[in-house]
Amino acid sequence: MKIDVNDFRVRESKDVKLHEWPTSVAPICKSKRQYQKLLQEHVAKLSSLQQLLYASDRYALLLIFQAMDAAGKDGAIKHVMSGVNPQGCQVFSFKHPSATELQHDFLWRTTRELPERGRIGIFNRSYYEEVLIARVHPEILRGEGLAAIPPHGRHVWRDRYQSIVGLERHLTRNGTRVVKIFLHLSKDEQRRRFLDRIDKAEKNWKFSQADIEERRFWKDYMKAYENCLGHTSTDDAPWYVVPADDKQNARLIVSRIVLDTLEALDLAYPATSEERRAELLSIREKLLE
Repeated sequence: MKIDVNDFRVRESKDVKLHEWPTSVAPICKSKRQYQKLLQEHVAKLSSLQQLLYASDRYALLLIFQAMDAAGKDGAIKHVMSGVNPQGCQVFSFKHPSATELQHDFLWRTTRELPERGRIGIFNRSYYEEVLIARVHPEILRGEGLAAIPPHGRHVWRDRYQSIVGLERHLTRNGTRVVKIFLHLSKDEQRRRFLDRIDKAEKNWKFSQADIEERRFWKDYMKAYENCLGHTSTDDAPWYVVPADDKQNARLIVSRIVLDTLEALDLAYPATSEERRAELLSIREKLLE
């Protein structure tokens, strides 16, 4: 099965209904061996492109992962980015904001960690939490010390969508490509993965009571994601809704999205001037002596 990432891309200004987006698709590979071979090919290409991105020093790439609990964000990042030079890639995971972070605007703590030119930055959760979990749990919004919050948070979300889109357009204009991936997991598959984390001792550490508490708000989260995806997917910084019930499929789709994004950039190794070439040849002769 050929992977066409456009099948998973949210078009700008699209009214998103997540029940219309699949959480699983036909297997891309016929066997685990074939999957491992294809993933290794993707990882090798990605490693080469990351080196070219670093040498070119013209662009940065920011990958944002959002999902419900147990959707496979950590696994996707681990497997897809396994061949990338650690010096050229940084991963940040954003939890509940600290007291210091709450003293700033909602974009402050994440913009401090944006990748510099030549590097790939990965946000495992991001500033999008401020229009997702903060929308599902209004008490979070009230605790952020905003000067004025309209009744029931009215207009806050619209304003935050505008701030996010403005930031991402600014980043694009200045050479940072932003790609956002929502791992779309079904509620039934989440239940199966939670049970697996309970039944297997080596996975107990992955599970907490909070996971079950958040599961109660599933419909609220789906509505929040629909609004978020519809209002913030742009041509410059698109959202991709990746079916996540099959982890192998999801990793191959994610790796293809990253590859297509890097391949679309105008990347090239720095040209060597005649003077520099002459200098190198002179050094070469000395080394041969």
